[in-house]
Amino acid sequence: QAQLVESGGGLVQAGGSLRLSCTASGRTVSSYAMGWFRQAPGKEREFVAAISRIGGNTVYAESVKGRFAISRDNAKNTLYLQMVSLKPEDTAVYYCAVANGFLLATRRSDYDYWGQGTQVTVSS
Repeated sequence: QAQLVESGGGLVQAGGSLRLSCTASGRTVSSYAMGWFRQAPGKEREFVAAISRIGGNTVYAESVKGRFAISRDNAKNTLYLQMVSLKPEDTAVYYCAVANGFLLATRRSDYDYWGQGTQVTVSS
């Protein structure tokens, strides 16, 4: 079992930046790919970004490409999401997750463990 705790969310104006963190405990996650998803009110949870177990490969949703950067520090069992040039449509609860393998994954069904989420609100 892995427990994931996200932090770093908050209220920011459009054009601003935030860095989300996700710390894992109960299990070493360095052998697995990890990812970020988000869910806006009334919408399905959607893929945002994923990173391979070593961190050498990443993939992003088109809507965040060039603005968000995913990274990880396996020594700290921590995943990050640096977000810049935020837009009101980025407003959502952001979730980190651990995949069931080491390959990049973009589907919710590819992930076994999820955090509780952290709210990101971008005002216009």
